[in-house]
Amino acid sequence: MNEIAQVTVASSAGAPTASESRSSGPPTWSNWHEIPRVVRYPPYLKKTVRITLIVGSLLFFINHLDEVLRGQATLAVWIKGALTYLVPFCVANMGVLIAARKES
Repeated sequence: MNEIAQVTVASSAGAPTASESRSSGPPTWSNWHEIPRVVRYPPYLKKTVRITLIVGSLLFFINHLDEVLRGQATLAVWIKGALTYLVPFCVANMGVLIAARKES
């Protein structure tokens, strides 16, 4: 009887639990409801925010800096300028999601 208990404990000791297997590496997704977990994963989020700030600022300077420097920036210009940062954020996250997609 003691041998059976040892075999059971030994075989289950090396197997990761569901929570361990999820936290052992970067998250992947195969269903739409898993996407927020991937996008919020801190290493991915840090990179996408960095890309957003660099590319968004470049786009803002190209498209709106002249109006801001001349003092002609209206509310619409500031709204469009803020939305300019949304584009690289979405593109960077699409790249992350493509790379993190789990094959079904």
